[in-house]
Amino acid sequence: MSDFTTETSRDPIALLGEIAEIGGDAARGAWVARQLQAQGLTPQTDELGNVWAGQGPTLLVAHLDTVLPPAPLRREKSRWYGPAVGDNSSGVAVLLALSQELVALGCTVAFSVGEEGLGNLRGARHLVKHLRPQQVVAVDGYLPGIVSRSAGSHRMRARFIGPGGHAWGDREAPSPVPALGQALAEMYALKRSSNTSLNVGRLWGGEAINAIPQEVGLELDLRALEALELDRMVAQVREILMEAARKFGLRMEIDVLGERPAGMTATKAMLEAARRAFMEIGLEAQFTAGSTDASAGVEAGIPAITLSVYQGGGAHTPEEWVEPNSLRLGMRALRSFVRQLLQT
Repeated sequence: MSDFTTETSRDPIALLGEIAEIGGDAARGAWVARQLQAQGLTPQTDELGNVWAGQGPTLLVAHLDTVLPPAPLRREKSRWYGPAVGDNSSGVAVLLALSQELVALGCTVAFSVGEEGLGNLRGARHLVKHLRPQQVVAVDGYLPGIVSRSAGSHRMRARFIGPGGHAWGDREAPSPVPALGQALAEMYALKRSSNTSLNVGRLWGGEAINAIPQEVGLELDLRALEALELDRMVAQVREILMEAARKFGLRMEIDVLGERPAGMTATKAMLEAARRAFMEIGLEAQFTAGSTDASAGVEAGIPAITLSVYQGGGAHTPEEWVEPNSLRLGMRALRSFVRQLLQT
């Protein structure tokens, strides 16, 4: 037996080699359920597709969903390449490798859906609401990162709508294109602190080169560390959009696509346990802010933190990569972190 596995743990590298090539939340969840059963655990699922085992007050969660669909891995000497090989296939592999051991310690291990994209944390929020844990630990991200603060976010879709028409015959009709252009320029010119971000991730509109678009639109992601600052940005952006529509005689429609909380509930015990766990594997913890499944715990007002468990890069790209041996370091750190946390 190696120095990283025990009688009740598995090799995370072998698990990663399988989960990293499975696409689709349902298929990934079914695979996780089979692995939990193979460890003598009783997996449970819900209508959203979350999978979990155990019933302890400490909830450890790794998200199953991915930004890009997984594909066959390219396995080189010290790196594995493939979309979603890290985020969060590696987190799933590490948590799954320790599942039997963690459940025996009195934890609940869970594998969530809806963390990425427009998922709006629906899986983690559902788990927190129905399992009612006393503390939440998300397993996600690159070593030696520890997300101790939740960055709040507000996502919206905005559409400028006009009558459309022929590029020549209806040339006096209002076009939504300049309204969109003005709004984009003004939003990106907003004075913001370094603790905020504004990103227009998607634009669309138009039917043909010789037709005035009837509709153009954008999807926008706003983030901030403080709730009041996020609220202020949202109000500013909405005013910019509405004013652009008024100026050009257009109709404006705004839909909220998702919201995540800002704040921090990580306890001193959590922070110290994380720091010590990383010291044990020769790494200095880097405490950061971000948006992970732990934000569902922050929203519920319970202690929550995110622990990273692998080394890699290129997240959310086809060339994402991990160092497979780093999962064993992450596994050791997660084991130490949980044991320290349960002793406090």
